Amino acid sequence: MQLNRLDELLALFPRHRIAVLGDFFLDKYLEVAPELAEPSLETGRVAHQVLAVRRYPGAAGTVVNNLAALGAGELHAIGAVGDDGEAFDLCQGLNRIGCSTTGLLRCPELLTPTYLKPHDQHVAGLAGEHSRYDTKNRVPTPQAIVDRVAIELEQVLPQVDALLIMDQVEMPECGVVTSTLRDRVAELAWRFNKVIFWADSRRFIRSFRNTMIKANQFEAVHRLNPAVGEEIPQDELRQLILQLREQNKAPVFVTCGDRGILVSDPAVTLVPGVKVTGPIDPTGAGDSASAGAVMSLCSGATAAEAALVANLVASITVQQLGTTGSATPDQVRGALAIWHAQHSH
Repeated sequence: MQLNRLDELLALFPRHRIAVLGDFFLDKYLEVAPELAEPSLETGRVAHQVLAVRRYPGAAGTVVNNLAALGAGELHAIGAVGDDGEAFDLCQGLNRIGCSTTGLLRCPELLTPTYLKPHDQHVAGLAGEHSRYDTKNRVPTPQAIVDRVAIELEQVLPQVDALLIMDQVEMPECGVVTSTLRDRVAELAWRFNKVIFWADSRRFIRSFRNTMIKANQFEAVHRLNPAVGEEIPQDELRQLILQLREQNKAPVFVTCGDRGILVSDPAVTLVPGVKVTGPIDPTGAGDSASAGAVMSLCSGATAAEAALVANLVASITVQQLGTTGSATPDQVRGALAIWHAQHSH
């Protein structure tokens, strides 16, 4: 891809209307001052002192952040959260970046999923992180809520160019995207065949039909706890991707870190990634890749072109430490120049 082609795609980004369906979390960062730690008078345990709190939409909200940074013209959040303070913070964060939350149901039966992330001030990246505290719904999502989400989804589909399904909860039936909603999405993808359907799932990627799917190399082979530094051999992935393509009846994208993205449409092609030096934070890299790919597909990109833009976006976000990053169109242009320098020979 040359710069003029990238510019053609980027110029259309503000026209795109995108809906994101799935598991919206609140990312809540506590900025801790270690030097101010003091013993609790009641228990004697360390009382960590928080000087600032940062709140961002996470999980499916990370995709919305990236879509907004890339310049999407219209954004809709579809899902279900609690009716609590975390839901207020989450919706406020989404509204701040121009995303409608009309379809994000507030349900007293649910908790708003939250990642609470204490972090020592002035210590960049993962080194400064404390243990994380996760709030999730750990019982099956009531079918009545799933049915209401399906209604919100069907109402928004005539208004959008693409739907991203972010199936982030690993416990079966405990997230927004349950088995019945996946079946409903497959039906709607067939019915709304001019809308781009793109699914990303940590555990259930093989359960989607009629939608483009994106998985990382470990999700693709259903390896839940890979070792640090482990990689799945490319030959193994290529064979599996062909099987997924046949089952799903739509293009398949498999991210392989800085090796790039394997895409099947239907032949399998490796689109090389950008080699990044220095410290990285991979949190949200897959979500940013999804945002870049879908925006490009809406602009008329081929699957391989969309995979390249996804690589460029992810190479930018992994360099943003201690946060789930995002990328602007100008940064994407700069990343293309780096990619050409690395792959010109």
